[in-house]
Amino acid sequence: MSALNTQVLKSSLGKAKAMMVLSSALTLLLSGCIITVKDGDYHKGWEQRQTDNREIISDLAVGTSLTEVKKEMGIPDDSESLVINGTQYKVLYYRTHHNHEDGKTTRDETTPLIFKDNVLIGWGTRMLNQIGQ
Repeated sequence: MSALNTQVLKSSLGKAKAMMVLSSALTLLLSGCIITVKDGDYHKGWEQRQTDNREIISDLAVGTSLTEVKKEMGIPDDSESLVINGTQYKVLYYRTHHNHEDGKTTRDETTPLIFKDNVLIGWGTRMLNQIGQ
């Protein structure tokens, strides 16, 4: 075998080893990055979230702080703040049911949680209507 052929063979083997090492490293690095989505998981996500929200709300106690409720419930779907006769109210809206097939969460698909001076005083549209009177 000529010196040139030996050098070409060594070069090819070196490249093959480098590719194997690189391939192995990438396989190890990327093996934890595989995400699979089954049919229906997207819909199950919002349905499960609604169920979870209803369950958490049913266990809430009047008098719970705004901070504790947000820790338990997470980020609201919508919120608003208002002052009535010098008293501050904050309303957090969480999705609890499904009314429209539009893929968006609207207020009629949420349950309002009402806070007076950052303390939970109740939830639901009837309670919300009471503070507005």
